[in-house]
Amino acid sequence: MAVSQTMSKRKESGGRYIAYKKEKQYELGREPSLTKVEKKKRSMKIRTLGNNRKIRLLSIDEANILDPKTKKHKKVKIKTITGSPANKHFVRRNIMTKGAEIDTEMGKAKITSRPGQDGTVNAVLISK
Repeated sequence: MAVSQTMSKRKESGGRYIAYKKEKQYELGREPSLTKVEKKKRSMKIRTLGNNRKIRLLSIDEANILDPKTKKHKKVKIKTITGSPANKHFVRRNIMTKGAEIDTEMGKAKITSRPGQDGTVNAVLISK
């Protein structure tokens, strides 16, 4: 079923909005990719408006970590998700979103990229 990003045609009370319009194809959305912490299987390339592209990660177990003290990047294995501002149940299911805290081999880090849309996991080290 299609995911719509338009206003509902009905109010909370059940009444109809007068200025309701039909859904247009360019207003449709997609299901979220829900990137998990597992061995990298594959990524999907999605065509978006204006013939642009998004790379959706479905699973990955490595992140590019920036150490703010030394200003150096390093590719590190992800152990688990420790916190998520998007949804508290994502922690239990090991689903990565922007702003989620991850436990890595270097220490705790915060994700700064959008794994479901960028095709990579970039993070900044919080504590060692």
